[in-house]
Amino acid sequence: MKITLGQIADFLNGEIIGDDSATVTTIAKIEEAQNGELSFLSNKKYINHIYSTKATAVLVGRDMVLDKEVSSNLILVDDAYQGLTKLLKFYEESLPTKSGIEHPHYLGEGVDLPQDIYLGAFTHIGNGVKIGKGVKIYPQVSIGDNVEIGDNTILYSGVRVYKECKIGSNCIIHSNAVLGSDGFGFAPNENGSFDKVPQLGNVIVEDDVEIGAGSTIDRATLGSTIIRKGAKLDNQLQIAHNVEIGENSVIAAQAGIAGSSKIGRNAMIGGQVGIVGHLNIGDFVKIQAQSGITKSLKDKDVVQGTPSLNYGNFNKSYVHFKNLDGIVKRINKLEKDLNKDSKDNE
Repeated sequence: MKITLGQIADFLNGEIIGDDSATVTTIAKIEEAQNGELSFLSNKKYINHIYSTKATAVLVGRDMVLDKEVSSNLILVDDAYQGLTKLLKFYEESLPTKSGIEHPHYLGEGVDLPQDIYLGAFTHIGNGVKIGKGVKIYPQVSIGDNVEIGDNTILYSGVRVYKECKIGSNCIIHSNAVLGSDGFGFAPNENGSFDKVPQLGNVIVEDDVEIGAGSTIDRATLGSTIIRKGAKLDNQLQIAHNVEIGENSVIAAQAGIAGSSKIGRNAMIGGQVGIVGHLNIGDFVKIQAQSGITKSLKDKDVVQGTPSLNYGNFNKSYVHFKNLDGIVKRINKLEKDLNKDSKDNE
């Protein structure tokens, strides 16, 4: 799609420095961009690339300070990254979209498909399923009995939604995610074996949630496992039974949250974080990657490590830890010197 820089500036409420009639057809990274392409600069550590890029235009923040001239046209906006996001969304929405009903597929009893649905081939939809307007269900999706799916939600290929689960509007569920599999509930016997505890609850996903590929969200033992409005979950997560993820919280890949833990709103959880069960994690908490959380956290806590420490204390401790070998050698030398002095004074 060819578009002028003037049109981009109007769309983003930006300002052109250069030729507003110049055109671009695609977006590229600043270090790789060529003539006819638009790039962006939001992180100042990449600022050197703006002097060598071959991009026709670069999207930059109004507060970006350049100490020499650039050959590219510039589009000044309040926030370059937000501007890029808005452009990418506009471009995505301009692409052709899937529509219609493919065959073969299976529809259970009492299922009414909206006229504007996309239903991919080899999809299985159980009895009593309710599907909103504008929903897109890609091939080989399995949807259990009495599931509810809100308007404009997308389920990509291979998604599995077990019975009784509820998914809100404007959600995106990526390939091979599983919603509503049994929680890990087993009762030990005297002989050392385990009896399975029936998992009778469901999973509720509220509006505007995105769930990454290969993630698993277990159904509750009783009640619901809940993913609140606006939460964004990365790939390959394990969310156990009766967990609650707060509104607008984000969780990076390979994290695991054990049963009945509650995550507050606007939390930021890094990759490979492990959270034990029955904890309360406050609002606006930040957990650094690979941390192990063994106790509840207060609002706005920032932690790192296993078991996790306050982020500032962790960094101070790490300075000592990486120097530990040298510190031990110094202590050993001091002990030898003290022992030698003691013997000399005898």
